Amino acid sequence: MKSAFITGITGQDGSYLAELLLSKGYEVHGLIRRSSSINDARLKSIFQEPSLSNRNLFLHYGDLADSGNLTNLLQKIQPHEVYNLGAQSHVKVSFEIPSYTADITGLGTIRLLEAIRNAEINCRIYQASSSELFGSTPPPQSEISTFRPRSPYAISKLFAYHSIVNYREAYGIYAVNGILFNHESPRRGETFLTRKVSLAAARIALGVQDKLILGNLESIRDWGFAPEYVEAMWSMLQCETPADLVIATGLGATVRDWVESVFRIFNLDYERYVEISPRYLRPTEVDNLIGDATLASKLIGWKATTKWKELAKIMAESDYLLVEKQLSGTPIEELKRKN
Repeated sequence: MKSAFITGITGQDGSYLAELLLSKGYEVHGLIRRSSSINDARLKSIFQEPSLSNRNLFLHYGDLADSGNLTNLLQKIQPHEVYNLGAQSHVKVSFEIPSYTADITGLGTIRLLEAIRNAEINCRIYQASSSELFGSTPPPQSEISTFRPRSPYAISKLFAYHSIVNYREAYGIYAVNGILFNHESPRRGETFLTRKVSLAAARIALGVQDKLILGNLESIRDWGFAPEYVEAMWSMLQCETPADLVIATGLGATVRDWVESVFRIFNLDYERYVEISPRYLRPTEVDNLIGDATLASKLIGWKATTKWKELAKIMAESDYLLVEKQLSGTPIEELKRKN
């Protein structure tokens, strides 16, 4: 039985990846940080679905800031594959906590690579890279496009990207970067733009929220469906030769397009409810990210099938059902106070 070790397993991508690997017969080990509040909501589908063989899922306390713990875990688990999805991944927040972002998102990758070397295990490692690396480089962005990061998050990811390349070249480790463009789902965190919009629109439609406050509506992003993107992660580690790949739909839309599309699903005019606030603007904006995944199609046979309009519908309908469920048995005034 093949085994995998996933950092960031409780996140959107980590949970979908765990489901995918379990369905393929893997033994899956996940790294979780100790917290007074339990953060395993995204993994509940695994524990509740016998067909996913949840007996093969194991969670371990640890942190990307603790190199000794990482080495000990890898020596114990002896994974065939390692997926580094753990990070401080909120771009706007990275401007507020740049040192922490650099430590976990950047140096955390070096710690994991060194843990693999120190544990002396023969495994393959996938690094979750980001389209934010391209920053101000005009689209379409591909593997040969120039990196021009515009945030502490992107700078930290660039450090991690080059660390993967260096360890591959210096030590012969099978290490790859998946340069993933924005990928979303109903499991996306509520503070991230796409989910913030879909959840707000559902709440407004059901009468428990009055307005939505956003920042720049003119930025263009290439939004795909997260479950499809984790399939690309797995496929990248199955190739004979390691390669860094862009994973994207190739179709861009503005934030305004996204907002308008989501609100239209509920027959709402977004202009009546959306307000713009400078507090949600980044100190340096990234205007236009649209990926070219031609090489991924050629090397691993991957191609996005869910584009942004369909994704907006998936997320809007999911959040409508979620808010309806929250309303059941909960006084509407109480929900209004929470929102």
